[in-house]
Order: sequence, then C-alpha cells, then structure tokens
Amino acid sequence: MTGRPPRDPSPASGAITGADLHLDLPPDGPRRTALARALRDAVRSGRLAAGTRLPPYRSLAADLGVARGAVSDAYAELVAEGWFTARQGSGTRVAEGVPVRPARPASGPAPAPRAHAYDLTQGKPDPASFPRGAWSASARRALAAAPDDAFGPGDPRGRPELRRALAEYLARARGVRTDAEHVVVCAGFANGLRLLAGVRPRDWAVEEYGLPFHHGILAAAGVRPHAVPLDGDGARTDALPDRARTVLLTPAHQFPTGGPLLPARRTAAVEWARSTGGVVLEDDYDGEFRYDRKPVGALQGLAPEQVVHAGSLSKSLSPALRLGWLVLPGALVGQVVAAKGLRESWTSAVDQLAFADFLDSGGYDRHVRRMRHRYRDRRDHLAATLARRAPHVRVTGIAAGLHAVLALPPGTESAALAAARGAGLLLDGLSEYRHPAAGPLGNARDGLVVGYAGLGDRGFAEAVEVLAGALGRM
Repeated sequence: MTGRPPRDPSPASGAITGADLHLDLPPDGPRRTALARALRDAVRSGRLAAGTRLPPYRSLAADLGVARGAVSDAYAELVAEGWFTARQGSGTRVAEGVPVRPARPASGPAPAPRAHAYDLTQGKPDPASFPRGAWSASARRALAAAPDDAFGPGDPRGRPELRRALAEYLARARGVRTDAEHVVVCAGFANGLRLLAGVRPRDWAVEEYGLPFHHGILAAAGVRPHAVPLDGDGARTDALPDRARTVLLTPAHQFPTGGPLLPARRTAAVEWARSTGGVVLEDDYDGEFRYDRKPVGALQGLAPEQVVHAGSLSKSLSPALRLGWLVLPGALVGQVVAAKGLRESWTSAVDQLAFADFLDSGGYDRHVRRMRHRYRDRRDHLAATLARRAPHVRVTGIAAGLHAVLALPPGTESAALAAARGAGLLLDGLSEYRHPAAGPLGNARDGLVVGYAGLGDRGFAEAVEVLAGALGRM
C-alpha cells in the first residue's frame, strides 16, 4: 500500500501516546525535508530495523516540536519511496528488503563492509509483491466451499480440487498433456526430487551446471550422478549415458546458464528415454517468466509417458507456501504416492484449496503477468547499467527467469566475486553451480550469478549501481 499513512488515533484523554524515537534535526530549514532525511538515515544505518513500527505522527510531532502535517508528509514520502509500509490497523513500519549501510565511526579505520547489505542471490521472487488481497479472497472462498473431508487426514495425492485446477492450468499455459489422476501435489520441487530419487534406479544423468541443493538431495539418496556437458544450446542430450535411467533437465531455461533446449535436443532426450526405458525429470522452475519470445512449452507435451513434469510456486508466487507438483507417467503414480505414505505430511490442505481457487479465479494468471513485466524491467535495467558502466562484462541467460549470468573473461571470477562481495553484495560465482562429477576444469566457465527479483525496487536500483561500480573498476 502506498500513499499517506493511516490516520492517527486520537486518545479520548487528549494524552499523546506512542513509542519514543530519537532523531537529530537541524535547528533551521524545512521541517519535512529534514525529518525525511533523518528517517532515511536511521533506516540506512540499521538503527531502525525492518519491521520496526514508527510512532504515530501526532506523537512524533509533539516530541519533535514540529507540525503534524510535516510528519505526515514525511511518512507519506518514505512510503511512496519504498522505505516504509503503511497498513490500516498496523501503522507505519520500516519496509523489508531496504538496503542497510552501517554508519562509519567518527575515527579509526572503516569497518569491514557487510557481506549481505544487498542480497542478489538467485531464486528469490519479490516478497513484497505477494498478492495478499487476492490470496486472502481465494482462501476465504475456498474455506467457505470446502467439503468436510478437507479437514480430515490429507490424501497423499493432494486435494482433488487442486489437482484438477493444476491439470487445466498446465495444459493451457505450459502445454502439458495430463489429467488430475496423474498429478501429485508435493511440498515444492525439492520434496518431489526426494520422492523420485527414492523410487527410481540410482544411476541418474544431471546437467553439468545445476543447483547444489539438488545435487545434495540426490547424493543423500545414494544416486550415482553422470554429468551431461552443456553448450550454448543447453544440455548435450546426444551424450546421455545408456547406463542412466533418469535424467534431470531444465529444458525451458537451463539453470543457471540460461537458454532453452533446442527442439532437436528435446527430441533426442525423449528418444533416449524410449530406447532405454528411462525417464526425463523436467524441472520447469520458472517457465512462466519468458520475456523476449513466445514461451517455451513443456517437454512433457512431447512424451507424457517418458517425462515427469515438475513445478512449484517458489519462483512464481512464494517459497513460503511450500506448494509444488509432479505430473507423472501412469507407471510412476502409484510408486510416488506410496513413497509419500498414507497421509499428506507437509502441504496444508487449506493452502491447496486456496491455490485451486487462485487458479480458477484467474488470480494466478494476473499475478504472473504483472510480475513478468516487473522482472523484465529489472532485467533491462541491470543489462543497461552494466553495458554503460562495465562494458567488458557480458550479461547472458536473460531471455527468461529471475536471474542473469554475468560472463567474465577466463580466470577472473574469483577477483570479480571478491570485488562484489567487498562492496556489500551477496551473490554467487558460476563455479559454485558446477557439478562435482563434471569433466575437467578446463571446460568450466567464469561468471557471476545475479538475482534481480528479490530486492524491492529502490534497493535493487542501488544494488545495481554498486555492482556496476565494483565490476567497472576491475
């Protein structure tokens, strides 16, 4: 919510109430401007932490000896800029995700920069953009219409309302060929990966670059990984080993290097599965967020009995919901359901019902379209700023998703990472995503993986300037 903060309550006694807030204001000059500057400085320094509730403006005005209108206008200005949030009944608070810069002491050496002043790690959607109103409306409607059995022991397949809504949505938006009987709800992609690792043979093929967390899940399950090399067109599916029985791919947008899998390579993956009796696990982690061309359809649409289509809400809506899904070949449905157990252990039936309504009402489509525009603008800003201030850095993998890879000259990743982290940026080097089973280091690439979704608009703009400055000096 933006605009003027909620109206101050007026105590019947006439007493001025509210928490104390120490601010140093200059003796002269416009009060509103000075107050807004002092409040920004208090947030930047970390003295006012995210979530801190500000005093009512009537109370602060009395404490500072300034007009109530000056305080009200200063609050409204900082709400509009994204420093504060204002909600009726909750007052005015310091916003989440605002960048913090510790104050430098008056004398002595400057403190070491905070490694997490700006969080540019990948995989995080903008938490401030969660559609609270629309989700709340869906939850209310879903609860009112829910049958009594929704509040009993959970079906390990997931609520039928959600499985039906997912089958319809995935067919329409992602080109998936399925029905509700082949959809199993899970607690995000990681939960689905654990389930499949438990029911599939232990020889898996994985892309040369991928998420270390997923590599760890497979290792914990006793999987024997075989790394598949990558090039500019995605995984070399012509190099899939015959001894593998499952291959984990990110065909719509290779993670993290970017780029879709070529049609010929998609066909090769399907033919490999048919000829070996194997299965392709398709991680469709950000398939909705494509910016420069028509969305790339799901690989599952080519071969529903050879491909498991996996998705979640972690990138498109929020990882806090712990909601994902597996669209399974018929032969795997019973095995995965049995692996889950007799009851749903992780995913709330209430959240499942709310998401089903969110899909049916069009709320999810509207949210995705809105965020697609916002993230594309941020991507464009990142690319334009680096082109202007650090032209030796090539921005790649940005046709889709929530992150970019900054391709660097060979041998420079460590220095670039040190420069960025020294400037207060939290981000990863591309080498951290290379699978331990991959080939010789001579095939490795140098780069930085930069997420552009997780910070608020103001914080992101500042972070990009800091990043461009750090890389531009190299």
